[in-house]
Amino acid sequence: MVTNILLELAQILTIALGAPLLVGVIRKVKARLQGRRGVPLFQPYHDLRKLLVKEAVISENTSWIFRFTPYLLAATMLLSALIVPLLTTLTPLGWMGNIIVLMYLFLLGTFFLALAGLDAGSAFGGMGASREMAVAALAEPTVMIAIFAIALRAGTTSLDGIIARSAADPLLILNAGHLLAFAAFFVVALAETGRLPVDNPATHLELTMIHEAMILEYSGRHLALIEWAAGMKLFLFLTLLANLFVPWGVATSTSPDALGAAFVALVVKVLLLGIGIALLETAVAKLRLFRVPELLTGSFTLALLAVITFFFVR
Repeated sequence: MVTNILLELAQILTIALGAPLLVGVIRKVKARLQGRRGVPLFQPYHDLRKLLVKEAVISENTSWIFRFTPYLLAATMLLSALIVPLLTTLTPLGWMGNIIVLMYLFLLGTFFLALAGLDAGSAFGGMGASREMAVAALAEPTVMIAIFAIALRAGTTSLDGIIARSAADPLLILNAGHLLAFAAFFVVALAETGRLPVDNPATHLELTMIHEAMILEYSGRHLALIEWAAGMKLFLFLTLLANLFVPWGVATSTSPDALGAAFVALVVKVLLLGIGIALLETAVAKLRLFRVPELLTGSFTLALLAVITFFFVR
């Protein structure tokens, strides 16, 4: 019982404390690639601390949805951290950790954030909410199908089971369907977390922003919770990419040595993916809004091809 509690606590702390550092690493790498010094690596922690002590300014025209959404976003991300296999395939709450439950949690946060953008009554909030829901409607089915493609080979929709099956057969990652599913999931991860080329997290230009448009009315501790939740969502998506598609290093026991090695492997894989995102965002520009559906349709096609290859390529 004590081991289970410590394991779940370790997963929560890894996500909660590692998310700002991941954001800082991506910003630092992008700055270096662009020839700039950039902000300190731990600047996201300072930003969150500064926002937490500031007063939250709330419009009198908003309802309880506006105040409730930041806490819901943080809670859903922390709950997701309990069911996503970060360090081991023997998570205490692994029985409820299938991809359907996880996507419902992500979609719940997206839904309430869109409602909060509409609740403020600003033109930017409504614009961002409509764009966010359009992206979510195209991205969520792709996530499901991409995971379903590797679930077919694993024979289960449980995240723990998929990772355990992939770890038992290392050559599975070279399967054509596996690679197609990885490419589809990577594109959707960029869309779901508001990264380039779908959205630009570093801009506030009203004609281009999606996520930032919905949170323009937030300040103080509410904005801190939203930014923290966004970082945790990015960390969770990169963890899914790392552990589902490249399961090397994931512990199959709860011994201290195995968990320590799994933690090191997770850090290395997530950092490599974060650096990859920084390289991509430096090399490409943001797509025009009307080109985003074409990108997401392409990722959906890749996910569908990954499923089809299960029946024709073994």
